Amino acid sequence: MNAESTAPAPAHRLAPGRSRPSQVNRVPRPRDADVARLRLLVAVGTDKHPFTRLVGWLAEWRRGTDVASTVQHGHTPAAGVPGAVPFLGHDALQAAMAEADLVVCHGGPATILEARRHGRLPIVVPRDPARGEHVDDHQQLFARRLGAAGMVALAETREELFAALDAGLADPSRFAVAADRGAAEARRAAVEQVGRIVEELVAASTGRRQRTRWRPWARPGRNGERR
Repeated sequence: MNAESTAPAPAHRLAPGRSRPSQVNRVPRPRDADVARLRLLVAVGTDKHPFTRLVGWLAEWRRGTDVASTVQHGHTPAAGVPGAVPFLGHDALQAAMAEADLVVCHGGPATILEARRHGRLPIVVPRDPARGEHVDDHQQLFARRLGAAGMVALAETREELFAALDAGLADPSRFAVAADRGAAEARRAAVEQVGRIVEELVAASTGRRQRTRWRPWARPGRNGERR
């Protein structure tokens, strides 16, 4: 599936000192977007570690011709992946989530929260530090906890991801939840609570309390991630 851009990219302000505006891309618009039955958004975040495993699985998935994809692949090579775009500005990512029927993402707490805020049950593939995909296992711990609570569709294997995608292709409503568009203060409290949960999970895993790389009070980056 070929992709082309037909609309101007939302304005995006880079932090002082950054000089890579070409990497902040607009959402690709597939030629068959108007006739596509399903819109798929994949977001791997902005972490410097490649997530080759997830991107490779997506390249293997037989999605059919009626799926319009946007695959934000970050620092991971994505040759041959339909709808590939390295980074999206915060506004562009929010717009893509609002339009998507299915959202696949890494185990970043901010991305998961945003997907649910837009009424999507995210299909979550957490990064695995044993594979060089992250610095610690907080994404695995957090995603498994949410998966057990039914708040995400956890997919830690290729087979689980394909099964979830095929189920979503057959019936997208299975991955819809009530959109949480509460007040900003309530959302801030929820984000801060998620940050505490992540720290507690990492502390339990390592045997000592430590500050994770994800800071819930930090300003959003290119993909809305707090790093």
